[in-house]
Amino acid sequence: MDVLEKLRDGSFSIEDGVKLYEMDLHRLGEIANQIRKEKHGLKTYFNVNRHINPTNICKDVCKFCAFSANRKNPNPYTMEIEEIVNIAKQAYQNGANEIHIVSAHNPNASLDWYLGMFKAIKQEIPDIHIKALTAAEIHFLCQTYNLQYEQLLDMMIENGVDSMPGGGAEIFDEAIRSHICKGKVDSKNWLKIHQIWHQKGKKSNATMLFGHIEQRSHRIDHMLRLRKLQEQTHGFNAFIPLVYQRHNNYLKVTDFLTGVEILKTFAIARIILDNIANLKAYWVTSTINLALVAQEYGANDLDGTIQKESINAAAGAQSAGGMGLDEFVHLIKDSGFIPVQRDSLYNEIKAYN
Repeated sequence: MDVLEKLRDGSFSIEDGVKLYEMDLHRLGEIANQIRKEKHGLKTYFNVNRHINPTNICKDVCKFCAFSANRKNPNPYTMEIEEIVNIAKQAYQNGANEIHIVSAHNPNASLDWYLGMFKAIKQEIPDIHIKALTAAEIHFLCQTYNLQYEQLLDMMIENGVDSMPGGGAEIFDEAIRSHICKGKVDSKNWLKIHQIWHQKGKKSNATMLFGHIEQRSHRIDHMLRLRKLQEQTHGFNAFIPLVYQRHNNYLKVTDFLTGVEILKTFAIARIILDNIANLKAYWVTSTINLALVAQEYGANDLDGTIQKESINAAAGAQSAGGMGLDEFVHLIKDSGFIPVQRDSLYNEIKAYN
């Protein structure tokens, strides 16, 4: 396939990527599945994790967001550090090996609050992996407290953050960003923050929010920019295409994606981002059923049990209560794949053959 050759020699264009969408779904799936099998065989990874969203008070008003406290969600909250630590301890006792902390851009919470929660969790649970602070949150904190990116990233490491999630990327095209998330970190600085993090020997993920007002060309541009940074740093663990959630926000999207379009996007992502080892079908945004199908279109990771999730649940995702380990394993097995529990850095813990 000349597409793969073009990717390797650097001549692959946005137009080439858009043309992939014109291919038959099953043919795209075959190509993506072959790449998946070469990298991972029939293994599908997941971890036992707990999402904590410590505050929903946000200075920004992203039009796709149903989580932040505003007139569509008039219930503002900010957790005390002790409460956050207790949640983490309970999750750890229930088998979680990762705490995933993402929240809003709260101008009323101090830097000590943001960093203090990580330090306190590590003091109580030294061997838990903390994945925390999106590039958007990091940009917000640097602006608020007059810090350079590198300064804050060093503070995160000193206080126990092990890896970064991929949120805040949305779509890199600045015209789209201006409409859906004006005021949030721009694409150049999102990439810069991850680049600096990678240069410190740390890993992160990358996301793409799709299915709102973007075009196919914007998705391809987004993937190619990630591919370019990965060529330089090799720091991305996984790429996560996030399906836009339609409820309780201000975008007023009426033309929603079909399952075919979503699966094509997964397959194309697996083809274009062959230098990022893992493609995650985050079941929270895609639904568990479509995530299971996505395993045959390049996806080799379904995220994790989560235990509780608030951000996407506020916009309609069926994720508020997470999913039980036994059910997760059963669903992957029934779909013809091998469930493999992993840690946050993709070291294998247990295969459920």
